[in-house]
Order: sequence, then C-alpha cells, then structure tokens
Amino acid sequence: MKSKMRRSLLPYLFLFIIMLVIVYFVSGMDNKVNILSYDEFITALDEGKLEEITITPKGSGEVYELTGKLKNYEENETFFARVPLSDRVIDDIVEENNKYEFKIITEADPSSNSFWIVFINLFPILLLVGATFFIFTRQMGGANKSMDFGRSRARLSEDNNKIKFDKVAGLKEEKEEVQELIDFLKNPKKFQSMGARIPKGVLLVGPPGTGKTLLARAVAGEANVPFYYISGSDFVELFVGVGASRVRDMFKQAKANAPCLIFIDEIDAVGRQRGSGIGGGHDEREQTLNQLLTEMDGFGENEGIIIIAATNRPDVLDPALLRPGRFDRQVTVNLPDVKGREEILEVHAKNKKFTPNVTLKNIAKRTVGFSGADLENLLNEAALLAVRRNKNQISMAEIDEAQDRVLMGPAKKSHKYTDKEKRIVAYHEAGHAVVGLKLDGANEVQKITIVPRGAAGGYNLMLPKEETYFQTKQELLHTISGLLAGRVAEEIMFNEITTGAHNDFEKATKTARAMVTEYGMSDLGPIQYEQRESGNVFLGRDYTKSRNFSSQVAFEIDEEQRKIINECYEVTKKIIADNKDLLNLIAKTLLEYETITKEQIDYLVEHGKMPDEDDTVNKKLDEMSLEQLRELAKLNEIKGYSKMKKDELKDALNK
Repeated sequence: MKSKMRRSLLPYLFLFIIMLVIVYFVSGMDNKVNILSYDEFITALDEGKLEEITITPKGSGEVYELTGKLKNYEENETFFARVPLSDRVIDDIVEENNKYEFKIITEADPSSNSFWIVFINLFPILLLVGATFFIFTRQMGGANKSMDFGRSRARLSEDNNKIKFDKVAGLKEEKEEVQELIDFLKNPKKFQSMGARIPKGVLLVGPPGTGKTLLARAVAGEANVPFYYISGSDFVELFVGVGASRVRDMFKQAKANAPCLIFIDEIDAVGRQRGSGIGGGHDEREQTLNQLLTEMDGFGENEGIIIIAATNRPDVLDPALLRPGRFDRQVTVNLPDVKGREEILEVHAKNKKFTPNVTLKNIAKRTVGFSGADLENLLNEAALLAVRRNKNQISMAEIDEAQDRVLMGPAKKSHKYTDKEKRIVAYHEAGHAVVGLKLDGANEVQKITIVPRGAAGGYNLMLPKEETYFQTKQELLHTISGLLAGRVAEEIMFNEITTGAHNDFEKATKTARAMVTEYGMSDLGPIQYEQRESGNVFLGRDYTKSRNFSSQVAFEIDEEQRKIINECYEVTKKIIADNKDLLNLIAKTLLEYETITKEQIDYLVEHGKMPDEDDTVNKKLDEMSLEQLRELAKLNEIKGYSKMKKDELKDALNK
C-alpha cells in the first residue's frame, strides 16, 4: 500500500522540482546586472553612489567579487565587479561607509564547501537521469499491465474453511447432493477403485438469494481444499481472446493447487447459447465459452479440479455446457419451505435479542416465498427499527413493520386521505378479507392496513392457507375471486369503481390466461398454447418463432379467459352481497384502527368486536412455552417464578 502511494506521488514531486528550476531561471532573467570595471567601481565608491554591497572572496583569496546596488539603479538592477585582494580596497570601502552609511554584507567563498560544488555540478545530471528513469519505469509498468491483461481474475478465498454446512440452513437435500463431492476431494482413491467418475462440474440453479454461493463455499470448507471464486463477467473483455486466455490461466493455477474447487458465479454471463440473438453471436464471449468447454472436457485431464457454477437463468445456457462430461449434474436450490425458513431464521437470529413473545416458527409461517437473503434482510430491518425506537429487544411490532417495509416499502404516514378515499380503501381491503374467509381455496388474509405504502393506497397481505407444490383448478378460481373482491366491494357499496384494483386485475388476468394457455384448464382442452415468458430470452428467438395456433384459436383463448374472469366476478359478487354485515364490520374497524392482523380478524368474525387488551394478552400467553413465560416473568421481576406452573405464571403476568 505504501509503495503504491510512493509511486503515485513521484510524478507530482518531479513536476514540482521542474517548476522550481523554471521559476529560478525566469526570475534570474528578469534581473539586470551591470558589469563594472575596477576604476568604475572606485569612482562610484568615492562619489558616494553605493546603496548596498556584498563582498565575496573567490578562489584562494586573490580576488573579491562585489555585487550590489547603486543609488540611481532601478528595483531589479544590480552591479557586478571583480577587484584584486588588497587591504586598501577594504579600507576604502569601510572609510566610505563611515561617511555615506551604505549596507555592507560579507559572504564566505562557496568554493570552500565541497558539498555544494558537487551538488551544483551534479544536480542537472541527476535531474536528467531521474526524468529518464521515471519515463522508462512508466513505460515498463504499462507493458507489464498489458502482459497481465490475460491473467485469471479468479481469487483464492482466505476464509472458506470457516464456512461449514452448519451455516447453510434449509438446504437438506441440496447438501446431500454435493456431499459426494466432498468425499471425492477427501478420498479420491475410494471412487477410483470402483471405476466411478466424479462429476467435473456441478451447476447450482435457483432464484436469487437462495444460498447458491454459500453452499459452494461450504463444500470447499467441508473438504478443506483451496477455493477459487470468479464471476462470469470477469472473463469477458473488449478484446477478443482475452477471456479465453483467462480461462487457460485459471485452470493452470487450479492444477498447481489440485485438489481444489473453482466457483463461477453468474455463469450465464459467459455461458450463454452461441449464435443467439439479432445480429449473430458475440465473438469474445463465444471464444471464452469454447475454451471453458475444452478445459472441462477436452484432450487434457483435470484430475482433482471440480467446478461449481451458479445461475438463476439455466434456460439461456449453451447445450454443450450441460452435456455429460461438463456440467453433468444440476442441483436445484429452491426457495425454502416453512421448516427451512425456520432454520434460516435461527442462523440469522443468533446475534440478535428478541422479546419472549417472538417465536421464529410464527415468523416462518408468515414469510411464504421469502428466500434466505430476504429472511436475513427481514431480521436486520427489525433490528434497525428496534434501535431507532430506543428498545433493548426486538418485538413482534418491529418484525411486522420490517415485513411490510421489505414487501411494500416504508409507510407514508404523512400522506393524507380525504374521508371519501379512506372509506373506499377500507371497503376495498375489507372485500378481499371477506372472500378470503368465505372461500376455502382463496388466499388467507394475514394483515390489512389502509396506511399507504409504496405506490399502494392500502395493503393486504394474503398468503395461501397451506404451502403446496401445485394448485387445483378450484383453488386458482378462488384465488381469482379473491383478487376481484376489492373492485366488487367498491361497486356494491358505492355504486362506483376506481383505479385501485389495477394490480389485482393484472394478477387475475395472468392467472386466467395461464389456466387457458398453459395448464389446459378450459374448454379448449389439455393443450399448451403458450410458454412462460422466462423461456423467451433472446429477442432473435422471439422474432423467428412461429405461432403454434391460428387466429381462430387466439379468439377462443380470449373468449375462455374472459369467461373465467366473468364467472369468478359473479361468484365474488354473490359472496359480498350475502356478507354485507361482515364487510361493514371489517371496513368500520379498519377506519378506526387503520391496521388489523389475522388474529384480530378471526376474533372480529367470531365476537363481532375487536379483542380487549386482556384477551389479547391471554391469547399471547397461551401461545408461549413455559421457558418463554419464565423469561417474561424474570423481566417483570416476579418473585418465585422458577417454581410456578404455567397457569400460575399466566395469572401472575396478567396481574
């Protein structure tokens, strides 16, 4: 670091010295020096014209060099005279000084100092040599950088041994899939004796934030081998051939440190299908990919080198990259289920302080669709909110707010509704809640708020009643009905419609079209007319793709889609009309409290009113374990809490 700083300061130091030399010579050029003979000097001395004089002995003391100013000189004008060494000259100068009082300065002979003689003579030569050396080293540095252009950008991780499988939560099956890689790296002879060939490449596929990079690091940590990591974009450069050179150098380093792991993140940046897209392929990327294919399964053997790559876009990868002998094993890293989310939360909650009523199991149930990165962000946001509110522990209030912030953004508390807008939003959100309660297949309402968040005027957290791997036709129809409920409630209660259902219609329309064109859930039969948008990656592929259905079938698809939406709309209308009292109850409660949770909605449906504070406390205490109750009793300084039973603890806490 210090050497780099010195090198960066050298050009400025060199420039400063040059500027000093220039200033010195320029300032010297501005001065006017008059050369006086011995007689002229004696005449000026006798006439009292001297204003200032400097006497410097020269050589072995045979002459004096006299410099100074006469009274009639201008500001930058001086004289110079050389006189023989004699006592008479010095006496004359002293005598005239007593008469006219001018300034006398005496200096030592600079020739008597050998250091200054050497310095003055060698300084120009040193300056020239220094300038030449500086320019030469700069040129060599540029040449070295050019030679370094094709070096691998793969970095050797220094902390991979610290990451083990115990830090990778929620990926049980995925860890089992890569376990044999660890066994091979530890004991390759066991596999070779059976004639087994370990996969040369493992491709980790899954949505962003699911832990693909962490899993690769854990494999290297468990195997205790060197771990090289690089991004796919680090291979591709402006000049053709650089990427291929970097691939060769990367495998050269890996062979020198085998057995080892190479991790390529976002491999789709370099492994994209060749020759795709408008205008043909990309020469640099394709040559890099060709070199990667050759190194993985070419003429050379890379024993002990295992490549792990990660991507969330496997559909764009070149088929040659996925064939046996290269990335011949794919491990899908899916979003975690409720059990996996609970394990992930436990990992990220180790260094955080929670109140006794916070249970990670409940948080896991209400975070359907969250990835590992999302869950870490959720707890971090909750911790930040707790600090902002000057609390010593994280409570469910901070976790609720953090979840809302992650999903929808911060609440816009300064935004003011008109009374009419507030009523419309309240009935819109209440409509979703009513249909969610009355239809088994509809999503269940977890929380309703009419406080604006992000671009939404209100917010309704709706989650499936159970996590399933597939959905039935009835469940999809009920989901569409739930999405349409907000518009239906507006129409029935106000005899007017607003733009608030825009996002609801978007989701309902996509679901209905997928039922017709992808899932075969219509009168058109079990035929797939369209594919998911993620499959149409390249624009060129879209241009050359021919339609696989006629204009008549396109018309029928539109008719079936409209039929599904209209039928669900009528079902929703009937439910809302039959449950107006419940709709009014939930809407009026929202207008009063602005935010209500699932537990409060359930209590509202059963008792017709919001739960009292005592009822809420009792319910929360019932849900707590004995250990949590004792922790809460300890915080409240209840004596003898360790000997109390569960019922006694609840009574004591209520009081």
